[in-house]
Amino acid sequence: MEKEDPIARLEREKAEKKKSNGFAVVALSIIAVGLAVALAIIGTRDYKMVKELEADKADLTERIGQLQEDFANLSSDYDSINSQLDSSREEVAILVNRIKTTEATNRAKMRQYEKELGTLRSIMRNYLVQIDSLNQQNQKLTAELSSTKKNLAAATGKNEELEAQNKEYAAKVATGSKIKARGIVCKAYNGSDKVTDRSSRVRRLAVELSLVENDLAKRGPVTVYLRVKDPDGNLLLDGTNASFTLAGEAVAATASREVDYEGAEVDMIIYVNDIPQFEKGVYTTEVYSEAGLLGETELVLR
Repeated sequence: MEKEDPIARLEREKAEKKKSNGFAVVALSIIAVGLAVALAIIGTRDYKMVKELEADKADLTERIGQLQEDFANLSSDYDSINSQLDSSREEVAILVNRIKTTEATNRAKMRQYEKELGTLRSIMRNYLVQIDSLNQQNQKLTAELSSTKKNLAAATGKNEELEAQNKEYAAKVATGSKIKARGIVCKAYNGSDKVTDRSSRVRRLAVELSLVENDLAKRGPVTVYLRVKDPDGNLLLDGTNASFTLAGEAVAATASREVDYEGAEVDMIIYVNDIPQFEKGVYTTEVYSEAGLLGETELVLR
């Protein structure tokens, strides 16, 4: 057998090594591409998941915010319920803060907050039932008052006693006959009538609210007044010269609207137009009737 030339052997081994290295480079390149594709798929999936969780948190934040507003606007003329309402408002405020400070990706916490929100909603419904029940009792008292007045005319020997009882009943009925409001919200609209929070784009404000159903309340025209204050506490005036009497004094109003109230719930919107400019900050809106404050809300412009 012919012996291989050493130089030829070295060149052959070098060529074989180069060929082997080429195969290795190709294999490593294929693996690298595969890993890159896998990482891209995982990254895309995680990105979508995070976005979905953030959307769920935003929805939960909006719902607890609305519940907090409903609790703020809910009031009664009964001390026992008012005490419970204060406690529930504190619970809602704590939950709002927890949601804000918890990462959207903490799904266990978000599920827990969702359950707490449902519990607080049930508590809100229970308050409404209690208030409705007390209002029904007031209606019964109204009927009893009417009956007492008839008996008063026939009862000559107990005039003073019956008169005192009538005054007590009348005071309870008057307390339950006040018109109340709920769901007070102030929104800002741009020139295209779309909601905005940019102060430079605001062209008008719209305050939405509902006058609550009350069979004991006086029927007829009811005027609702707005007092909107800018971030510096200055009252906004739209040029309509609206005013009303509060605690025996004339008070200027930003805007007003009259509605016909027949004891059923009335939904209404009051617009604030012709304000030259809106600044960044918190705008406070107070809602009044001739009987006094119905509620208030805030609007933040940036």
